Amino acid sequence: MKIIVPMAGRGSRLRPHSLTVPKPLIPVAGQPIVHRLVTDIAKVLKQPIEEIAFVLGDPAWFGDDVVNSLKALAASLGAKASIYRQDLPLGTGHAIMCAKPSLSGPAVIAYADTLIRAQFDLDQKADAVIWTKEVDNPEAYGVVKLNENHEIIELVEKPKHFVSNQAVIGIYYFKEVGVLKEKLQEILDENIKNGGEYQINDGIKRMMADGNIFKTGTVDEWMDCGNKAITIETNKRMLGFLKADGEAQLVSPSVTLENSNIIEPCFIGEHVVLKNSTVGPFVSIGDHSSIENTTVKNSLIQTHSTIKNGNLDQAMIGNHVKFNGNFTSISIGDYSVLE
Repeated sequence: MKIIVPMAGRGSRLRPHSLTVPKPLIPVAGQPIVHRLVTDIAKVLKQPIEEIAFVLGDPAWFGDDVVNSLKALAASLGAKASIYRQDLPLGTGHAIMCAKPSLSGPAVIAYADTLIRAQFDLDQKADAVIWTKEVDNPEAYGVVKLNENHEIIELVEKPKHFVSNQAVIGIYYFKEVGVLKEKLQEILDENIKNGGEYQINDGIKRMMADGNIFKTGTVDEWMDCGNKAITIETNKRMLGFLKADGEAQLVSPSVTLENSNIIEPCFIGEHVVLKNSTVGPFVSIGDHSSIENTTVKNSLIQTHSTIKNGNLDQAMIGNHVKFNGNFTSISIGDYSVLE
């Protein structure tokens, strides 16, 4: 089994936090988004992962540190890492084709801007599986249309009339991903674009037209990391799941507590100092940060940051930040000072 991860986008909706760190590498509940996504997919697949192919953007943005972290991620799952580049933002189909040498055999394709919780078995009779989530407002999503055999026969974008409540979340399984590669190559050769880009859906529709059987794999939870507010909510939900799972070491034993309280669930990294503060619930704090005379809940604070005299709620603070003040729902990017 292979996992293909297109992640070349800059994550503009999550600025300022994605100005210095690619969005898939921003930690949520103590782990980068892409690391958590790939690890959770591997758990669902319940089979050895042979290769993980990452499609990155400009090397000036996705540099050696990113590449090394992704190679380490693949190695932790017993897989080979392959690194590809998408030089121009030409769409989801184009991004997949940038990993053309890896597009053979069974594979999962997953876009690295979402997190999931799922437990199901892949339908072995299907040629492909599109992972979906039941939603209350399907008109806001791309959804699948099913026939009487519960096979996907159409993809419908933001339907005006009810089609189904199964929203496409951006994760796909192909029994033979080479078939998708063949269809996407046709799309590229014929210069077929939607919204000015080459889309995976056009390749999938051609597979359906050829009689390939598509089924759904419904996830229990689907969490986005699109902007600050949604990312904070995802951090909160993920901490709750990790606590329920009995995840060990959510709070590092190296944390220094001075007249401070931690209200779980929280993730607190290595060598964090808490002085005269109350932290939690639903707070993530990265390594080597310091919190003093502050109350913080429902917030994300990254590494090497110093927070003083705050009352934070629904806040997202980057790396190497200095904050001293009485603002509450703030969003501060890396290397910023607000005093």
